[in-house]
Amino acid sequence: MELGLLYSGGKDSTLAALLLEGFYDVTLLTAHFGISDDWKHARETADTAGFAFERLECDPDVAREAADRIREDGFPRNGIQLVHQHALEQLAAHEFDAIADGTRRDDRVPTVSRAQAQSLEDRHDVDYIAPLSGFGRSAVDRLVEARLDVTVGPSEEIDRADYEAELRALIAEEDGPAAIAECFPDHDQTYVTKVR
Repeated sequence: MELGLLYSGGKDSTLAALLLEGFYDVTLLTAHFGISDDWKHARETADTAGFAFERLECDPDVAREAADRIREDGFPRNGIQLVHQHALEQLAAHEFDAIADGTRRDDRVPTVSRAQAQSLEDRHDVDYIAPLSGFGRSAVDRLVEARLDVTVGPSEEIDRADYEAELRALIAEEDGPAAIAECFPDHDQTYVTKVR
């Protein structure tokens, strides 16, 4: 069975791929809005991990709407949620038997409700799988420590291909680099460098 997994090159989506590869032919797809070439970081990690990789072309207007929402709210949650839902819709429209992401049980954003998952499945005749939804952060960290070499650091310093990278680029382009700190709290990101 063919499965498409939304992929950032970080620890959660890489761990999700490893958990699913025994059951599916996994293709890693990075949502791309044409704003930056950060998707290349995910391709490098996918190659390192031995998975097929594709870019998932998404609507740049959705990224602009998400950036506007982030600026209006003063925090990223609703904008990132909008982008994640759009990416899942784009992914579900592909010819996969199943789609997946790396959302964890304790994630604040993005999240997928039971109703949203059921709607995706019903409208697109696809299975939606969240293999990490039963895992909290500490359980994920222990599994990651056993299988992955990971670079961890502040968002602005880590090579990655998540939604935040392109949204930050949009906000900086429109409002200047200082606007990023006004909208995004300091937090660490991860980038997988090796699968053991």
